[in-house]
Amino acid sequence: MAEEKNVEKLYKISSNPHVRSKVTTGSIMLMVIIGLMPATGFGIFNFGIRAAFVVATCVASAVLTEFLSNLIFKKKQTIADLSAVVTGLLLALNLPVTIPLWMAALGSVFAIFVVKMLFGGIGQNFMNPALAARCFLLISFPSAMTAFETDAFTGATPLAALKAGEEINIQNMIIGKTAGTIGETSMISIIIGACFLILVGVIDLRIPASYLISFVAFIMVFGGHGADPGYIAAHLSGGGLMLGAFFMATDYTTRPITKWGQIFYGIFLGLLTGVFRIFGPGAEGVSYAIIIGNLIVPLIEKVTAPIPFGYTRKAFKAQQKGVK
Repeated sequence: MAEEKNVEKLYKISSNPHVRSKVTTGSIMLMVIIGLMPATGFGIFNFGIRAAFVVATCVASAVLTEFLSNLIFKKKQTIADLSAVVTGLLLALNLPVTIPLWMAALGSVFAIFVVKMLFGGIGQNFMNPALAARCFLLISFPSAMTAFETDAFTGATPLAALKAGEEINIQNMIIGKTAGTIGETSMISIIIGACFLILVGVIDLRIPASYLISFVAFIMVFGGHGADPGYIAAHLSGGGLMLGAFFMATDYTTRPITKWGQIFYGIFLGLLTGVFRIFGPGAEGVSYAIIIGNLIVPLIEKVTAPIPFGYTRKAFKAQQKGVK
């Protein structure tokens, strides 16, 4: 009897099917980090050594916060899975290079401790930690978060200038030689990283494609410029749209798990981003769109849940409602 109890402690028995895979959270996070390297490297090249300090501060603060949180909550250490590194890196790429380093560190603490660890750690957070931290900093320190003037660039971001009716240089926006946050300016470097993640199978095109297509359709109808290629290219190249579509909207924890759900989710994000950019007071809106999208993911999954084998649609809906 004692031996049987010991066996029960050693094995966790679950129903089939049993799927084995060499893919781990750490390996996925490592691929994401590699995918973010082109945007990170260009950001440091574009804005100087201080951009590297912002990145290092965010990453170090995120890892340290997760380490201390696991000690506080008496949990197994999870910093080796690299998810905290990804959160810190994504947050840094969404910050202006001029932000005080203590604010960058505060953002990482908020992302890891409040948004992630208080809800149970990786896989339990209901919204993207990096974007939640960015929105927290935007609300708390709006002046510091919108200060984009540096030695290299002066003036408003290209999207703000576009909304004000000013002339902008599309080529500079695509290359990245413009004002903005550390990681959002270079469309080319973001696409290079995204292509890598697609090739290694970490992300697919369902969410990014539905996001970008629905967004373009919206601004063509409501933007006042019709199908003007320059206007569309400017919106696609600026405001962190590509970074959000490929690296944050695709977050495994906060996206829908169903295939149709991911498409509907992307369409919702595209339309909401269009509303914020065209009708809102600001020129961007990607962060807020994804955060709001995260909140409706449970509803999307409920609506798009596949019907189990052996059930009719009516019977499955009745079971969901608790009707016998």
